[in-house]
Amino acid sequence: MRSKGKGLDGLDRLADPLAGRRILVGISGSIAAVKLPLVVSALAKRGALVRCLLTPSAAALVSPLALASLSRHACFLDADQWSHRAPRPLHIELAEWAELVLVAPLSASSLARWVQGLADTLLASTLLACEAPVLAAAAMNTAMWRAAPVRRNWKQLKGFERVLSLEPEAGLLACDRQGDGRMAEPALLLLGLESLQLWGWRRDWLGRRLLVTAGPTQEFLDPARCLTNPSSGLMGVMLAQAARLRGAQVELIHGPLRLDPALLDGLICHPIENGAELQEALRRRQPEMDAIAMAAAVADHRAITPLAHKGEKQNWSTSLEGRWQEVPDLLAELVQRRPAGQKLLGFAAQSGDVLPQAVAKFARKGCDLLFANPIDQAGAGFGAATNQGWLLGPGEQCTAVAPASKLAVAHGLLTALGALLEPVVPPGKAAAAAAPSTGC
Repeated sequence: MRSKGKGLDGLDRLADPLAGRRILVGISGSIAAVKLPLVVSALAKRGALVRCLLTPSAAALVSPLALASLSRHACFLDADQWSHRAPRPLHIELAEWAELVLVAPLSASSLARWVQGLADTLLASTLLACEAPVLAAAAMNTAMWRAAPVRRNWKQLKGFERVLSLEPEAGLLACDRQGDGRMAEPALLLLGLESLQLWGWRRDWLGRRLLVTAGPTQEFLDPARCLTNPSSGLMGVMLAQAARLRGAQVELIHGPLRLDPALLDGLICHPIENGAELQEALRRRQPEMDAIAMAAAVADHRAITPLAHKGEKQNWSTSLEGRWQEVPDLLAELVQRRPAGQKLLGFAAQSGDVLPQAVAKFARKGCDLLFANPIDQAGAGFGAATNQGWLLGPGEQCTAVAPASKLAVAHGLLTALGALLEPVVPPGKAAAAAAPSTGC
């Protein structure tokens, strides 16, 4: 196979994408504001340069002093916007200083000011003057979120350039209502900022449907023992979240995960335990998908009939003798029954000399892309926050993927996978193309 370049879509930086970035955090009036000190603290620990500003309502919910201490810089309020001691307006200074902006929580009032172009608060003025990418995370009562004016404003905001929007999740709200309106958790806000820095606000997967598998499977031998592996599921979850942020409709089939549950927010999840359950879930969901990414680490073997009771240590090894079978090759099954136009991304966790093994597996599997990564190197493979390897593709393409965060690798893989898909035709144009001609 021929090597194409030294990296994949700029994935040549192992450094934290947020380290050294100038990040402005705007907090408006929602009870979810109490979560923002956690975000500010995490950003500071990752080496970001942070400035915070609060609306009057937010200042009643979270301490400006706490935010100043956590960000290591003064926290700005509406009263600070105009001063005869400042040579330039504060909202202009902040807007020009910021490389990334986080607005969380974004209340109904701040949303309305933003989309209507009102500049009567420091936050509203700064957002209007800002030309940096913005991550906006809404939070409010369910009835407010569903109100027609809010829906109209939110739809308008989603059309803004440089804005990446996170809709609120369902859950128990501070008003004791169960429903939509809960702000994305801090872990997801940080992930959104990292994605904004790596990829921007482009929604090139809009209108596409992606199915991702993630995590290990567990094949129980008896009630106390199982065959599995140390996969955390992070690579697959990063693929799913990156695709969602880029506009895709994403579903995630996952085994037992070892990561922050907040990272699953916003995803349609189908939890499974073993290879048979994964096989059935794939059969059900495959026909509706434009692409599938098989990042799950599936156990290769299982007991034909697991022991009903825990085997005794003395004779356990002989209890299952001759009672093993291979787990079916699920990726090969996907290749055999895929509908026209569907693209498949496979994964190969390898040790030793990775590339020759990957080339042979790619030829055998028949998928469109295969990402092969080492599991015996530090900073790659199972349980690591970073990854590296080789991406094999059509026409004997072989691209080296340099060490990078798993989110960065995910964005590169999505770009390569998306390039193989047919262009999305907007509904209006599709209808027009299907309409019979009335000409001569």
